[in-house]
Amino acid sequence: MTRDKKKRLERAGWVISDAAGFLQLSEEESRFLEMKLALAGGVRELRERGGMTQAALADRLGSSQSRVAKMEAGDRSVSLDLMMRSLLSIGATTTEIARWIRRAETHRAA
Repeated sequence: MTRDKKKRLERAGWVISDAAGFLQLSEEESRFLEMKLALAGGVRELRERGGMTQAALADRLGSSQSRVAKMEAGDRSVSLDLMMRSLLSIGATTTEIARWIRRAETHRAA
């Protein structure tokens, strides 16, 4: 959104915020959500890079395709434990995992 549009909306009485503000998330909750979404993107990135379908990843994990879809979407029902085990099972290195987390932190700072 451009600065001018934001000012026009605020003058008209609109409150401009982000999802964290709308959901009234604490700083810690917001950071956790950003990290989880970054790792979810990592799952998808590695799965696609390896030419693997969601169903194939689900078989490898002993899970379901719908669970993998939820994982890649960052669904709140997916634990960070499952996400990390999935990343490691499809070959993620600690360097890659750290890069995704740093990317989330950089995104927040911008």
